[in-house]
Amino acid sequence: MVAIGNASSTALDSATASDADRMARAALSRVIEPGDPATLKTFADLTPLEIWELLQTNAPGLERWSTRLPHVNPERDLEKARKAGARFVIPGDDEWPDQIDVLAEAGQQSRRGGVPYGLWVKGSPNLRQLLQSSVAMVGARACSSYGEHAAAELAAALGDHGTTIVSGGAYGIDAAAHRGALASTGTTIAVLACGVDVSYPRSNSALFDRIAGEGLLVSELPPGCAPTKLRFLARNRLIAAATQGTVVIEAAIRSGALNTAGWSEQCGRPVLAVPGPITSRMSEGTHLLIRERNATLATSVADILEAISPLGEHLTSYPHSPATPIDALDHDLRRTLDAVPVLRPSPSTRIATVAGLDHDTVQECLETLAQADLVTYEDSGWLLSTTHRRAP
Repeated sequence: MVAIGNASSTALDSATASDADRMARAALSRVIEPGDPATLKTFADLTPLEIWELLQTNAPGLERWSTRLPHVNPERDLEKARKAGARFVIPGDDEWPDQIDVLAEAGQQSRRGGVPYGLWVKGSPNLRQLLQSSVAMVGARACSSYGEHAAAELAAALGDHGTTIVSGGAYGIDAAAHRGALASTGTTIAVLACGVDVSYPRSNSALFDRIAGEGLLVSELPPGCAPTKLRFLARNRLIAAATQGTVVIEAAIRSGALNTAGWSEQCGRPVLAVPGPITSRMSEGTHLLIRERNATLATSVADILEAISPLGEHLTSYPHSPATPIDALDHDLRRTLDAVPVLRPSPSTRIATVAGLDHDTVQECLETLAQADLVTYEDSGWLLSTTHRRAP
């Protein structure tokens, strides 16, 4: 095996199969761009170790990946991660979230994406366990105060229900969702488009420190990597696949949040959209998801829990007006009751005229209404009872 950078072939040759696989995956995470469609086509059916060994042969047709090879040192990346308080999680590890393996099929269908070779994780909790009950919450960076408030409130309430909030650590809705989760009894995961040791955006550094202290920072990029536009898009597929569903709160027609929703659809996950003002451009994307892409309308935590939970669990109970004694009255009783005055008593003959019913029917109705304490009789006639006048 040819030496690459400062990494020796001897180290890989002498490692166990598991260690060799980890080294190969760490190396590939630096060589191959996340979501590179050419990778899926060129290396179909090859294991990471086979891909890594093939790349080092400099065989024709592999020039696409050759420029990064001299700079790859998986041992150095793993050590750098360790010093930053991070670790490299791969398939077969206890922490590996098996649900993201759906990206293998989704990637073939879209001819892009694919399953990450591994995940660089910073923070104490177990990644797989945190993701067992999780929801992605994404939206506009330039969000409105309404969107920011909705994201924070929903995230906090979901956190109190034991649901992990997963987002991308960006400005706007992402940051509001992370903060809402941190303010609750739950936790949150930020999936980054850069290394877990890189704070981007820099002004969110304090937020990233809090997330790493209580939740997790996750990336498929090795330490030190900077974000790019395509890396943000590739990151979105991971957010969608890792969670049980995606909630979109404010998004323009062309936005990364809708890209995440698209990946969620491809992965067979439910997509929910929080409605906004019809005058807001930031709500055009969420309304489009509801109107044209069958997204579930999300107006409460109950809506979200019902959508991401197993069938039959967390069914939404919508509020209804409380039943009143009047609701059960038949038509003649309602007509009679409507004709009874509020303050000045009226004789039954007058009430019959106002109600448009015969006197015998009205007299019978008045007696029934009196038994229900809806009307009362005084010396000069009938009027509404005190109880009915106080009713809403």
